[in-house]
Amino acid sequence: MNLRNAPFSLAAAGGALLASAVAAFAQDATEPAVEAVTAAVPTLNSGDTAWMLVSTILVLAMIVPGVALFYGGLVRAKNMLSVLMQVLLIACVAMIIWVFYGYSLAFTDGGALIGGLSKAFLAGITPDTLSGTIPEYVFLSFQMTFAAITATLIVGSFAERTKFAAVILFMILWITIVYLPIAHSVWQSTGWLFKRGALDFAGGTVVHINAGIAGLVGALIIGKRTGLGKDLMPPHSLTLSMVGAAMLWVGWFGFNAGSALTAGSVAGLATINTFVATAGAAIGWSLIEWIVRGKPSMLGAISGVVTGLVAVTPAAGFIGPVGAIVLGFIASLICFFFVTTVKNTFGYDDSLDVFGIHGVGGIVGAIATGILVSPSLGGVGVADYGCSPSSGRASARRSSTRSSTSSSACASARKSRAKVSTSSSTASAPTTVKTGWRREAPPAHHTRNNTFQSDETPAPRPGSFFGHAGHG
Repeated sequence: MNLRNAPFSLAAAGGALLASAVAAFAQDATEPAVEAVTAAVPTLNSGDTAWMLVSTILVLAMIVPGVALFYGGLVRAKNMLSVLMQVLLIACVAMIIWVFYGYSLAFTDGGALIGGLSKAFLAGITPDTLSGTIPEYVFLSFQMTFAAITATLIVGSFAERTKFAAVILFMILWITIVYLPIAHSVWQSTGWLFKRGALDFAGGTVVHINAGIAGLVGALIIGKRTGLGKDLMPPHSLTLSMVGAAMLWVGWFGFNAGSALTAGSVAGLATINTFVATAGAAIGWSLIEWIVRGKPSMLGAISGVVTGLVAVTPAAGFIGPVGAIVLGFIASLICFFFVTTVKNTFGYDDSLDVFGIHGVGGIVGAIATGILVSPSLGGVGVADYGCSPSSGRASARRSSTRSSTSSSACASARKSRAKVSTSSSTASAPTTVKTGWRREAPPAHHTRNNTFQSDETPAPRPGSFFGHAGHG
């Protein structure tokens, strides 16, 4: 070898070694990133898909025949067909609106109060498009039934005194101007109320409070029924209303447990809560009626059933079974007071007590959710429960294991809104992420809009309902 060229040969050899080492290091460094990206790719889960298909059909059964028979039996016989027709056609109109522009405005990113039109007429969605672990067509169908049932609930407030054409026109405007912005604000990760920590598992705010307030305003503007207070206006068939209430209870499992968006532990929690909250409310309403009026009634019992279902809707996946029983019982007493004393005192004609049951019951449930979600009361907890707004320090137990959380973890949890439990002694210990609907190991979780997200993305809330009987 030429000695004059030796330094250059050594430099070249060293450069080649360095380059290969850097390349190997870069490859090793990128492998975890590639794995992380691969792990974040959503895949279809047949079990979740099957459950969501069943849940969607169950919610449809809540509308027809559930709501239709429930309302139809509570009005006078001469008005039953008109109520049935209104419920059926309102649901159909809501479904068409949902496909045209409703889904896009509610469940796409846009402003804080409304989404965009990127998915108007379901643009860009194919049978293979996934939303989390289920087809997006299944997810949007499930959410479509929520829009449909919310609109049908409202008609109970001004039943027996409105023209069909006026009702349909009102519902088109109401769904567009009121329902879609509220749904986006509460359930979409970019929504105004969502970002402020709203806890609404299955629709306490979006469905029940929304429908109850709309019904009250409608009843006040339209005025009272002709002959109210002079003529008797008893329900013409409590038998049909009982059948309707039973359909509602069965369908509500799709409404609440389906809002977990997966066939897992959170769906199981929502199921038991839907059982026992309803039972507690039916017993509570019957007891208070027994005390006040001397005997319980079928009208009171089914009113209690609906009250319990409404009250547990926002809390179904957040609270424990005992808390659900207490919630249902207390909600029935408060709603009884509103549909009897408050309505008569102020003199408004809320025909089937939509505000008294759905509005008030939804408000009670929403407030109670923020209390009963506490792990100390049997709830699952939320990310920043008990954290001081000013200091960011955790002042309450963070999980059922009673593990502590550092101030930095509390601040991080406030951003992610996923329940994070860390060992106080091991900073590098793996964390457990829990969303409102779903509990799983860290790599990912999804929101009410079922958008697949990484651990760093704000985690949401999950996606209820129902109308009622006149006690006037």
